[in-house]
Amino acid sequence: MSSTGDSAVNGGSGAEPIRRRKDAQRNYDRLLSEARTVVAERGSDASLEEIARRAEVGIATLYRHFPNRTELIRALYEQSLAGLMASSSDIFAAPSAWEGVARYVERVAEWLIDDPGLPSIIVYMGTADAGYRPGAAIEAPLAALIARAQADGELRPDVNGVDVSILVTMLGVLSSYNRPGKPATIDWRRQLGIVLDGLRAENVRTELPGTPLDADGFHHAVHKN
Repeated sequence: MSSTGDSAVNGGSGAEPIRRRKDAQRNYDRLLSEARTVVAERGSDASLEEIARRAEVGIATLYRHFPNRTELIRALYEQSLAGLMASSSDIFAAPSAWEGVARYVERVAEWLIDDPGLPSIIVYMGTADAGYRPGAAIEAPLAALIARAQADGELRPDVNGVDVSILVTMLGVLSSYNRPGKPATIDWRRQLGIVLDGLRAENVRTELPGTPLDADGFHHAVHKN
């Protein structure tokens, strides 16, 4: 029998590499899943050994996928951000600019609230990598959406995209009151309603002090290096 026939009988010369790739992907996915749980419980400085143990792999396997803590936390952040972007296409297709702003605030706040470890992940990356700016792609579309809502007379005229993003982050901090596997203790949508009403042009009562940060200024403010 030819060597080609032998390969077919034995599963093919590519069978073993394919199996290894599948095993590697399974380990990668399991590590990310367990890392997200552990970070939610213990913060971004959680034990890497504990993450590997829960994923049922050795610490060497963890380091093969993620050479250091920063790369593991970065992978968690990017996985979360990809999920947010995939579910947010309707923000910029809303029937009105105000509705788009409201959807943005609600969707991003929900994203933060639903993953109690995410605020810790964001803070960690702000310290570990000063050049890391995964949300840059949304800055211009958000600014344009806000300008439209202001031109329509729906959004108060003295706020910008950074103001809105800071408010969303403040809502996201409420996730710290929730713990994995336990019922939520705070109905954050109450605070969401207050925030949205405060952004409406018709409700302006107080002149905002100071000068709003632009996107670059905000980036530098939250990065420690």
